[in-house]
Amino acid sequence: MSSTTAAPTAHVQVTRPNTLSVGVIVWLSSELMFFAGLFAMYFTHRSVAGPEVWAAESSALNFPFALGNTLILVLSSVTCQMGVFAAERFQQSRTGSLLNPLRWGMNEWYTLTFIMGAIFVAGQVTEYAELIQHGTKISTSSYGSVFYITTGFHALHVIGGLIAFLFVLGRSFTARRFGHLEAGSAVVTSYYWHFVDVVWIALFFVIYILR
Repeated sequence: MSSTTAAPTAHVQVTRPNTLSVGVIVWLSSELMFFAGLFAMYFTHRSVAGPEVWAAESSALNFPFALGNTLILVLSSVTCQMGVFAAERFQQSRTGSLLNPLRWGMNEWYTLTFIMGAIFVAGQVTEYAELIQHGTKISTSSYGSVFYITTGFHALHVIGGLIAFLFVLGRSFTARRFGHLEAGSAVVTSYYWHFVDVVWIALFFVIYILR
């Protein structure tokens, strides 16, 4: 009587929507309305102040620096998604050299994403310090108020994303086995990170490019 050897059980990719994913998407929808209100405030103040005043106030902005900072945040979405791909195939950490990104797992990609997000926040703080030296403060003009409010609230959301990355990484490092729970947390965190990235692209266009 012949015996058959059972094939090894393969992991199922985390692609099915769950309660956490749906909850995060609903919450991001409310956040979208919040930022829509900030955009409305910006354009209202801009129309009241007039294009000449707005152009004079915005001349203090450091466009090359802001563009470089924006590229860092955009690229962090790419590294974040690479981490998602690793999480979906349940690859917790690298399987080869640290110098070979093709062998990286979720931990390495999310750590790099965290670093790039932290650099973006540090860049915004640096830009604030430069603008304050040029006399652009939140209390000196309508432009200063809406600039710091819109970009400041976005920076707070980025910091919230960085905290989420620390939570995901901490859960990954302490887990005995990297499974659906850890992978699912990584996936929903990427939803939030991509959201703040897209919002910043819109803010960058409105504040730094649209004259």
